Amino acid sequence: MLKALYRQTEDEMKEALISLEKEFATIRTGRATPTLLDTVQVEAYGGKVPIKQVASIGIPDAKTIMVQPWDKNTLPAIEKAILAANLGFTPTNDGRVIRITIPALTEERRKEYVKMAKQMAEEARVAIRNTRRKHKDEVKKLEKEHQIGEDEMYNDIDKIQELTDKYIEKIDEILTAKEMEIMEV
Repeated sequence: MLKALYRQTEDEMKEALISLEKEFATIRTGRATPTLLDTVQVEAYGGKVPIKQVASIGIPDAKTIMVQPWDKNTLPAIEKAILAANLGFTPTNDGRVIRITIPALTEERRKEYVKMAKQMAEEARVAIRNTRRKHKDEVKKLEKEHQIGEDEMYNDIDKIQELTDKYIEKIDEILTAKEMEIMEV
């Protein structure tokens, strides 16, 4: 019973870490990545769809994103969606593909992005701590109902604290790497 609860807790903590990594991928660093366009929704085929569903996204060099629509008729809609997403760059349309040149970040903008990354990391830490608290409550409840002994409860709580520390350390490592990537000129 405790092993299943432990696995569930670890899975929830992993999910918080994966979610943080996905959020970090959307932060601009001055380098072109396809994930910068993940939030772009294109008005096509009678509704709003993610840009990945109407075009292929390539990175020909470190400062350029190339968007090649599968249907040439969606080119204006894709261009409009990129502009509307307010990502801080202007697409250029040559009639076949859309090229986006990633401008260099200003020092002020870099600091803003670092601050945003720190906030995202803190939210992930809170999610992990909440998972720990939920697990501890479950274990204490099991002990109260005499399904496990007091020693088992304390041993399990210690194991969960170690797991929590491990995941918070991973968050700190990811945050440090992202800060360095953002501040890199």
